[in-house]
Amino acid sequence: MQYEAEKHRNMMNHRLRSRLTIIMAMIGSVGFAQPQTIDKVIAVIGEKVVLHSDIEEQLDQMTLSDMKVTENTRCELVEDLMYQKLFVTQAKADSIEVTEEQVEQELSRRLRYFISQIGSEEELVKFYGKTLDQIKEDFRDEVEEILLIQSMQQNVVGAVRVSPADVREFYAQIPKDSLPYINSQARVAQVVQLPPVSKEEEERIKEKLRGFQERVKNGEDFGTLAYLYSADPGSAAQNGELGFMDRTELVVEFANAAIGLQKDEVSDIVKTQFGFHLIQMIDRKGDRINVRHILLIPQTSATDLQKARAKLDSIKAQIAAVDTFGFSNAALEFSTDKETRMNGGEMINPVDGTNLFELETLGQIDRSLLFTVQKLNPGEISDPELFETLDGKRAYRLVQLKEITKPHVANLKDDYSRLQESTKRKKENERLEEWIEEHKNSAYIWVDDSYASCPFQTKWEIAVR
Repeated sequence: MQYEAEKHRNMMNHRLRSRLTIIMAMIGSVGFAQPQTIDKVIAVIGEKVVLHSDIEEQLDQMTLSDMKVTENTRCELVEDLMYQKLFVTQAKADSIEVTEEQVEQELSRRLRYFISQIGSEEELVKFYGKTLDQIKEDFRDEVEEILLIQSMQQNVVGAVRVSPADVREFYAQIPKDSLPYINSQARVAQVVQLPPVSKEEEERIKEKLRGFQERVKNGEDFGTLAYLYSADPGSAAQNGELGFMDRTELVVEFANAAIGLQKDEVSDIVKTQFGFHLIQMIDRKGDRINVRHILLIPQTSATDLQKARAKLDSIKAQIAAVDTFGFSNAALEFSTDKETRMNGGEMINPVDGTNLFELETLGQIDRSLLFTVQKLNPGEISDPELFETLDGKRAYRLVQLKEITKPHVANLKDDYSRLQESTKRKKENERLEEWIEEHKNSAYIWVDDSYASCPFQTKWEIAVR
C-alpha cells in the first residue's frame, strides 16, 4: 500500500481522428510547462488569442513524444487551438462557469503531478524561481479555461445516446478489411476468504508501535525507524515521507489523525484498512500536509489460513453438489472481498471498466491469477489458492474461469459493448462537427497571413485587417 497522490492520466497531445478527441487530447496535455514569452498573435477568436509560442510548445511536446510531424502539423495545431478558443468564447456567452473550488482542485492536481515528475517541490521551485503559490497563480487563468472547455463540450455531447440500430449501422459501415482484431479475453470470478486477524496479533503490532513511540521520545529519528521497519515500500524508501497532499488523498482514519498534528508531533496508533500506523507531521501548507508514517501489517496465523482454505474446499464441494447454488451465490454469501462479492464474484478490469481481461493485462495485474486461469477450462473452478491482497494481506480464493474468447476479428455478437462505445464516440464527433458549424461565425475570427492558406477542416469566415 502506498499513500501517494493518485496516478494521473497520461499526456495526450497528438492529433487524433476526430475533432472531439483532438480537442480533449490537447486539453489533457496541458501541464505546468515553462511559461513562454508572448511573441506574436497568430489567431484571434472573439476576445481570445492563439500565440506563436502556443504552437511551438505543442510542437515541442510532439517531438519529445516521438510523434510524427508533417508539413501540415502547424496548421492542424492552429485549428485545434481555434476550436478551443471558440468553446471558451461560447461558454462565456452561455454563462457557463466553473467554481473557484474546481479551479483550485485542478491546479493542485496538476501541481502534484508535476512535482512527481520533476522529483520534489524544491526542484520545481528552483526550476521556476518562484514559490508554489506563485506558480499556481501563473496558471490559474489557463486551468480555468481548460475547465470551461470541458464543461462546454459536455454540454454539446452530453445528450448523445446510442441505440442498437445505431450500433448495427456503424458496424455495417466498417470495411471488412478494416475491422479491428480482438485478442483472447477472459471473464474471471473469485470467492475470497480473508482470515480475521487475531486479537493477540493486533496487540503484538500495537506493542511494537508503542516501542517506536518511546524510541522517538528518547531521541531516535522517526524517519530512520520508518526506513527500517515500515511495511509501506513506497514511502519507507523515503524515510516514511508521503509528500504534500490534501486529506481527500488519504483514507479517512489516516487523514483525521494527521490533520491535527503539530510540526514533528507523533500520533497515537492509527488503524486503517491497511494496518496500523504511527504518523509524524513534517510540514503544513494551507490545506496540504506532508507527513511521515510507519505502517505495520498484522499477519494471519498459519492455523487461520488453513481454516480459510478448508472453508473454500467446503464451498467448492457445495457448488458441485447443489445445482441451484452456483459460484455467484457462493461469492455473495461467503466472499470477504467487497469489490467483487456483489457482482457474483466477477472481477472488473481496472483498465477499461469491463469484466473482460486480455491475458497480457491480467498477467500485469496479477501474475498468479493468470497462471491459475491458464489451467482452467470455461466453467471450471480452481482449488483454493493462497494469494496476497493489494494491501499486503494473505488470503485464499477460489477462481472460476467464466469464459474465454478466441482471438478474432470484431463482430456484433462477441464485441457489442466495444462497438457500442465506438458508435457513441462517432455520434459525439458528429454532434461536435455540427456544433462547430453552427457557431463558427458567432465570434470574430482573424488568422495571421502566415497561416491564412492553411487547409483548415472548417471553413472559417476570416476577417481581413
